[in-house]
Amino acid sequence: MSNLLPSVGTQRTLVLAQLSNSVGDGAYYVTSALYFTQVVGLAPTRIGLGLTAAWAIGSVVGVPLGRLADRHGPRGTAVLLAITTGIAVASFLFVRGFLPFLMAACLYATAQSGLAAARQALLAGLVAKEERTGALAHLQSTLNAGLAVGAGLGGLALSVDTRSAYFGVFALDALSFLLCAFLLSRLPAVIPVPEVRSARLEVLRDRPYAVVTLLNTALLLRMPLLSLALPLWITERTDAPAWLVSALFILNTAAVMLFQVRTARSVEGLATAARAIRRSGALMLLACGVFALSAGRSAWAAGIILVVGSVVLVGAEMLQSAGSWQIGFDLAPPERIGEYQGFFGTGTTVARTLGPLLLTGLLMGMGALGWLLLGGLFLAASHSLGPVTRWAEETRRERAPAAAPTAWTPA
Repeated sequence: MSNLLPSVGTQRTLVLAQLSNSVGDGAYYVTSALYFTQVVGLAPTRIGLGLTAAWAIGSVVGVPLGRLADRHGPRGTAVLLAITTGIAVASFLFVRGFLPFLMAACLYATAQSGLAAARQALLAGLVAKEERTGALAHLQSTLNAGLAVGAGLGGLALSVDTRSAYFGVFALDALSFLLCAFLLSRLPAVIPVPEVRSARLEVLRDRPYAVVTLLNTALLLRMPLLSLALPLWITERTDAPAWLVSALFILNTAAVMLFQVRTARSVEGLATAARAIRRSGALMLLACGVFALSAGRSAWAAGIILVVGSVVLVGAEMLQSAGSWQIGFDLAPPERIGEYQGFFGTGTTVARTLGPLLLTGLLMGMGALGWLLLGGLFLAASHSLGPVTRWAEETRRERAPAAAPTAWTPA
């Protein structure tokens, strides 16, 4: 449990807040597709269209909501957005058509995107700069643990397969966000940053940071790789048993839960962050090459190859996560943490939205060559991030903003 729960205090409360809503989310993720098709009665294509539109809107709105957290205080903003997310989830219980579903999905995605930015700003205000990457590693470990527990609860609902069971899952997710809001309200308040005389939404004019975000988005294609592309590859291009998909997911979740905090200890600044991401890119290329070898093998040989590739993949994931957290925070001006984190977080949404189309076309259409091209993309993006990070760091030295650091006051 030491990997999950830091010492008593602010960081532990942040972790418990993360744990509360990740359990609900885990249950939601494994049941939502069947709920929307079997209970709400929507066609899968309409669900996909609605969720894509909702997350596209959420990614755009996340930036101004992050700025709102900077200007009016991240704690209050995070609490409000957690409550709003809970309301959005609860509204799915009353949806019986596409338009209401779309409206609820847009509210859900917008609140989730804003909540992520506000929580990052809250963490930046409450945790010392040199401790942030370690704190985020604890949060990531907790996220995986909560998702695993929630997925188990969702699996029970799937086995029962009744309207009441699905309702229970969505009610649990809604309540989990209300509990998250309560825990966040127990944290010290962070003093809002005064308005500065500069362009509104300055992050959109910060070209080095935009390029950093773009390269990080390319690296985040590892997410749909694990959740969608690799399962399709296993079931359609190899003779490995289908249950291996679940086993590899559990392997990934358990490894991140156990080793993410330890991996993050090697990242202490921009230089070590860039080095970690370069190592991540090399491991991603290796993992893609290993996965490519699984086609055309016997079931047991393919299974062994896929397990080896997954072990390499999770190592790359943990290094990339730790490095990107450090870079995303360190390059953000202290007075605009929420705004910049809102923009940096759009990379996750873009990767999840466009990644499935890109990866399925690349891997299912080109086979082993597609794996090698994908690995080359990861390698190129990871090695480009170092020079771009130095460029961004140099522009900040030139501007040398005289903004006061964020502080906090007792609640």
